[in-house]
Amino acid sequence: MSKKILIVAAHPDDEVLGCFGTVARLIKEGYEAYTLILGEGKTSRDIQRVVQEKKEELEILNQEIQKANACIGIKKTFVHHFADNRFDSIDLLDIIKVISDVKDEVQPDIIFTHFKNDLNIDHQITYKAVITATRPMEDESVKEIYSFEVLSSTEWNYPLSFSPDIFFDISDTLNLKLEAMREYTSELCAYPHPRSLDGIELNAKYQGMRIGKKYVEAFESVRVIK
Repeated sequence: MSKKILIVAAHPDDEVLGCFGTVARLIKEGYEAYTLILGEGKTSRDIQRVVQEKKEELEILNQEIQKANACIGIKKTFVHHFADNRFDSIDLLDIIKVISDVKDEVQPDIIFTHFKNDLNIDHQITYKAVITATRPMEDESVKEIYSFEVLSSTEWNYPLSFSPDIFFDISDTLNLKLEAMREYTSELCAYPHPRSLDGIELNAKYQGMRIGKKYVEAFESVRVIK
């Protein structure tokens, strides 16, 4: 039986930026992968949060989510709509419950999620909720948890503390990661913004240079049970 992966991301496109090169590679190797996106990722950018006025934009974003995840062969994408950049106004238990419900359905062996010290508060809370939802009880399916970096959040916090110890060569799947990111038309930025196609490639080169590979995604291991 193939191992199952669950990506738990706070916002649309975090999953692509964080680990799509690696997950695309693992899918090619026979793994089965799912994505959970917790937040709607739009409305914090308005002076006043009016969901109804943003309905059309959110519908477009949802289409982008599905297309981006289809690019690498994600089996199913779960989308929740917690308020963007307001996870700290939501009971943590409510977020844990959403993660737990998806985890119970998927029964993943591996989870990829956010780094605990990202600048974005939603990323921090997502990490905490994942750790709580995957407490290492005897019947827990999750045996490996890895934190990924998200450009324009991980490297924008100070002091810098992301210290990866797991590196995946994505030289053969970077193209799929970039293809997926292109589907996020409403999220993609122009270089020199980190959340750009050039920024993604440059970061993969930087991480690759650290270990003698062309293109790499880097992670911090949170818990690995062998």
